[in-house]
Amino acid sequence: MTGIPASAAGGSSGARGAASTPGASGATGRTGAKPAKGPAGASVAKSVSGPDAPGGSGPADGQEGARSARGGKLTAAAVNQASVWNVANLLTMLRLLLVPGFVALMLADGGYDPAWRSLAWAAFAIAMITDLFDGHLARTYNLVTDFGKIADPIADKAIMGAALICLSALGDLPWWVTAVILGRELGITLLRFLVIRYGVIPASRGGKLKTLTQGVAVGMYVLALTGWLATLRFWVMAVAIVLTVLTGLDYVRQAIVLRRRGIAERRAAAEEAER
Repeated sequence: MTGIPASAAGGSSGARGAASTPGASGATGRTGAKPAKGPAGASVAKSVSGPDAPGGSGPADGQEGARSARGGKLTAAAVNQASVWNVANLLTMLRLLLVPGFVALMLADGGYDPAWRSLAWAAFAIAMITDLFDGHLARTYNLVTDFGKIADPIADKAIMGAALICLSALGDLPWWVTAVILGRELGITLLRFLVIRYGVIPASRGGKLKTLTQGVAVGMYVLALTGWLATLRFWVMAVAIVLTVLTGLDYVRQAIVLRRRGIAERRAAAEEAER
């Protein structure tokens, strides 16, 4: 009655039926059959092969994934770079900066003015206190960095070495005491590097007690003490020297044992590989 050919009407209604039937669209998506020709078929093909098709991914998804990967790498790099500027490393840097300031205060006005010596003691005390905290913070909060591993022992040796050399140069401490303490510190550091291929020598309680005793003794010598306090600092330094020698010998023993054990393990591994 409307003048529309039956074939055209049937084709249009058939396309609408295919588009509205779940089974038909699902079969087309799973089997990959060619979509029907015509405007309705084209719309079905677009809906199947587009970005939302099952198992498919469009160019937008790939670009978004690439941007996410690049963003993740940049974020990781930023975190690694920022991790150097953590609290533990800042304390280590503070100790390094205190070394020249300590020397200037120690030698000010000829090196014998009680007021300047008190200021030098304050700088030395701050350096020693930060030494107690930076390593603990780095291990507790996972702030260990390559910079900290290198800078921390350098800062320790620098402040102690500067104090000992200044005291010996001023005549307050015999040079042999400075030679024993610094020789032990440098020798043990070198020994650690020599045996690091076999393992790490852990810090002992004796070593920690030695460090504390050295700090107290040197700090007392930095101050312009007289009377019984001057006598007391002599005995504290004597204890520090004894601990320095004994712990140094213990480190040498541990290094020898560690090296022998490492060589034996490598030899056993080589023999096992040959079998």
